[in-house]
Amino acid sequence: MQLLHIDSSVLGTHSASRALSAEIVARQVALRHNIQVTYRDLAADAALHLSPAHVVAWQGGTVEDLALGADLAKGGAYLEELFTADIIVIGAPMYNFSIPSQLKAWIDRVLVAGKTFRYGANGVEGLLKNKKVFIASSRGNVYAAGSPAAALEHHESYLTGVLSFIGLTDVTIVRAEGLALGPEAKEAAMSKARANIAAIAA
Repeated sequence: MQLLHIDSSVLGTHSASRALSAEIVARQVALRHNIQVTYRDLAADAALHLSPAHVVAWQGGTVEDLALGADLAKGGAYLEELFTADIIVIGAPMYNFSIPSQLKAWIDRVLVAGKTFRYGANGVEGLLKNKKVFIASSRGNVYAAGSPAAALEHHESYLTGVLSFIGLTDVTIVRAEGLALGPEAKEAAMSKARANIAAIAA
């Protein structure tokens, strides 16, 4: 069984989403024992943002720039890792009401018509099946439904929408929010998230 572990926080050892994603992976390894883990740190080794040169290359143009060639190869590796994975764990902090740009760059490489989704007579069909996704979500404020800031939540809703678009609908969110509202609020949020991780069953 293959597990793809993705982190996107720029906070390193201070990151709540990194701590939670690592604990989710550890829980999966403990439950299944035979897992092979592939790790991607998108903050440490980010893909380039899309450019006109990417479009030209995808349309068959000659790639002469070494940095572009390396980035195109990285995008191909992202796809292969996603295809191979049975379980996907994504560390996704909220930055300015949405996901980090590094995670968005990964999304721009794996949403590929004809590979992860296709257009047909009945609309769009996601092509990735039988995969389980865990999202380690961290947020400074409280954005859950019913909260005063709920209208600004373009984070989990965006990410789950993107995943569903390519067929990944079996998604579990482990959330720690209100992390910037003081030490007690942070401790309570992290404790709740860790309890949810401990309750994950095979």
